[in-house]
Amino acid sequence: MVKQLDYAALTRIFETFAAGEPEPKGELHHTNAYTLLVAVALSAQATDVGVNKATRALFEVVDTPQKMLDLGEDALIEHIKTIGLFRSKARNVMKMARVLVDVYGGQVPSSRAALIGLAGVGRKTANVVLNMWFHLPAQAVDTHILRVGNRTGIAVGKDEAAIERAIEDHIPARFQHHAHHWLILHGRYICTARSPKCSTCPIAADCLFTEKTV
Repeated sequence: MVKQLDYAALTRIFETFAAGEPEPKGELHHTNAYTLLVAVALSAQATDVGVNKATRALFEVVDTPQKMLDLGEDALIEHIKTIGLFRSKARNVMKMARVLVDVYGGQVPSSRAALIGLAGVGRKTANVVLNMWFHLPAQAVDTHILRVGNRTGIAVGKDEAAIERAIEDHIPARFQHHAHHWLILHGRYICTARSPKCSTCPIAADCLFTEKTV
């Protein structure tokens, strides 16, 4: 396994990320905390592009948990049937809406534990919402970050939980808020699973990947 990069190298890397994209954004379309929560829950094992296509019309008529309940599960399925696992996701979205209305007054809670208690919401989904909407330095680790972290030495660990902890423990605090967005974008467009673009990578000088492409 690649060793964990030191503080100086991490500082250089994230200064480079920040210079290139000072305010990185998630690519899921949303209008408020609730539509963000729904979009992220729907994105499991699906692409952001696919989710955005499916939710474009949905979010024009539904932007609160009560409106989701009013829409109903069958109508929701019609909106999201192009997304993988759409039936189970529709059930979870409806269960989530019921709890948000009955327990949280129709509001999305800003507690990780409360979010994870909702149907279809895991730690990654909760962290995305906490980071993107509530502006907390929560790290949502996906397959891109797992790959990039271990390949480069930016955040080393055997699983998502270990990578999340490595980001929190090693990356300078001033970069924590946007850290997972920078890493996702880097993994999506530069440090790809196959044929990473090492020759044009802005952080290649500090990256510990031993099989760099030319």
